[in-house]
Amino acid sequence: MSETHDPIVARRARIRRLVTIAQRLGYGAMALAVVAFVVGASTGFPDWSVVATVAALIVSIAVLPVPIVLSYGLRAAEREDAARRRPPEREPTEG
Repeated sequence: MSETHDPIVARRARIRRLVTIAQRLGYGAMALAVVAFVVGASTGFPDWSVVATVAALIVSIAVLPVPIVLSYGLRAAEREDAARRRPPEREPTEG
């Protein structure tokens, strides 16, 4: 079966797109938390910086674990598929 019509490959591509979006959201929230914290630390921690930092950390903590685990799973599946496609190594012949 061709890879372009393989439903497993198509499903992995869809999952990869969702994982990429979720990782960008999670890491973006983490970056926002760091920026809000640094700005807050330099300005005496106004209320908005504390709220922004905590909210961004909550979003990051809620979003990031699943796409991180799924990305490892996708990479492992791709490595396994590549290993299966390789021809078996030939045993050295004696003689």
